[in-house]
Amino acid sequence: MFLTVAICALIVVSGAVGSVQVSLREAGQIVVGHMVPGMPWMSDGSLTQLQDQAVWQFRLPRTLLAALAGAGLALAGALMQVTVRNPLAEPYILGVSSGASVGAVLVIVAGSAALGGLSLNAAAFAGALAACLAVAMLARKNGTLSPTRMILAGVALGTLLSSVTSYLTISTDAQNVVSVLFFLLGSVSAATMTSLIGPTIALIVSCLVAALLARSLNVLMTGDESAISLGVNATRLRGLLLIMASLLTGTVVSVAGGIGFVGLVVPHIARIIVGADHRRMLPVTVLGGAAFLMMADLLARTIAAPTEIPLGILTAFVGAPFFLWLMRQGGAEKAGFGR
Repeated sequence: MFLTVAICALIVVSGAVGSVQVSLREAGQIVVGHMVPGMPWMSDGSLTQLQDQAVWQFRLPRTLLAALAGAGLALAGALMQVTVRNPLAEPYILGVSSGASVGAVLVIVAGSAALGGLSLNAAAFAGALAACLAVAMLARKNGTLSPTRMILAGVALGTLLSSVTSYLTISTDAQNVVSVLFFLLGSVSAATMTSLIGPTIALIVSCLVAALLARSLNVLMTGDESAISLGVNATRLRGLLLIMASLLTGTVVSVAGGIGFVGLVVPHIARIIVGADHRRMLPVTVLGGAAFLMMADLLARTIAAPTEIPLGILTAFVGAPFFLWLMRQGGAEKAGFGR
């Protein structure tokens, strides 16, 4: 309930922040007026057309995209941590985000024709899925997916793909470099209502599947032997979780760029607050991820105004210290993992 209220409050506050002066009340009226027809303040002249456009066409889409991106990355991180039974796992650690970035940057640098006409969104998802499949193949041992090998394969593959992205960046024309760098650091400034469609569909599908698999995820956390004895096919479940994480990561990267550490920080905070039971933890993770990145986007627009700070910089300021805390003795146990 608290997170839902916080998200609604952040939508209103975000709508009121910007170069066009809009009060909190007016921002709330504009949002409600577009969602509920017939509201009197939409036609009595108390709100200007400029205010309406600023809130509804520019500020609200970026706020909603930040919410969808945060929720998607947080859920992807939670699923990956279960997959490899490691508290430090997230899309960047396993190379999935790097794969999505390579696909997207290829479209920016060489155009969609270089990838058979794929759009930026499709190229990012294809890159994420290719990275996921490569990690799964490299991590197979005696017909099963080894969590330790998945971490090692993901780190190695992520490093390789990051070098590919760096090469594409330095070899492209100068006018593309700023676009590529800003994309890699993450931003929702170019959000439109249309750009919300892909992340929304991916998040809804993944949330429904994750809810159905919540009990199986709890079993998988206890180890493969326990999972098999309880009728859970650990290898098949890990493969499904990797595909879901790739879907979420690819769709988010394609519209918001590279945003790190959300999938690391938010799931652990959720486990500390409500425990490791995925039936309670996953909803808190999704809502917490949305609120976290909405707040980060609000700060990105205000703390250095009129300059906008890329989201990846702000999330790294939070995520890097949190990563170090998890490495300390006791950090993983507090977040619901064993030694």
